[in-house]
Amino acid sequence: MLDLRLDGKVALVTGGARGIGAATVRLFAGQGARVVSLDVTTGCDVTDERAIMQAFAQAEREHGGIDFLVNNAGRANRKPATELTREEWQQVIDLNVNAVFLCSRTAVPYMKKRGGGAIVNLASIMGFSGGIFPNASYQASKGAVVNLTRALALEWAADNIRVNAVAPTFVRTDLTTPIFSNPELMKRVMHHTPLGRLPEPDEIAAAILYLCSEPARCITGITLPVDSGFLAR
Repeated sequence: MLDLRLDGKVALVTGGARGIGAATVRLFAGQGARVVSLDVTTGCDVTDERAIMQAFAQAEREHGGIDFLVNNAGRANRKPATELTREEWQQVIDLNVNAVFLCSRTAVPYMKKRGGGAIVNLASIMGFSGGIFPNASYQASKGAVVNLTRALALEWAADNIRVNAVAPTFVRTDLTTPIFSNPELMKRVMHHTPLGRLPEPDEIAAAILYLCSEPARCITGITLPVDSGFLAR
């Protein structure tokens, strides 16, 4: 029987207040983990290294350690590249790439104390595809997450710290409201969706849970698409 229980484990989830992050918090808690949500709504800006360090130290004080990190926080700016300002570009890179690196690097010493751990990054199908809408900063950032996942997996394997990513297709969250509320855009999305259905946040959370669980103990450095067949074309 597949055992996905996380009893006695401590998980940190960035962007855990909404969407996929909130679904992950609920699922991990339901599987017995103690979960800390790191989110601007809870006073933690994960693009701020000092705030990250304080949050991780507090999690260890309150819960005794850190076993899992889910780098979920993200943003997008869907506009043509020629209209994207440098500031807008940088805001996406700061949250989608720099925060992933900073949180992951900060997690390592805590995980070493526990004899290892698991990090799961939120990539995207846009990390492998040029996409179907103008979204250059997001696509660049998620491509970076895919390869950063590989690099960190190799670097930290000797410490028994596994690093993987999940690459969702379009999922109904606050981030995708402009797409899901536009029938013409949704028609284009579904044209690229062979299964004819899109995953819900809980289904992305389930993939994250698996990659953190003991049955995935020999999986590291991969990016798992949950994409309804988008990338198979």
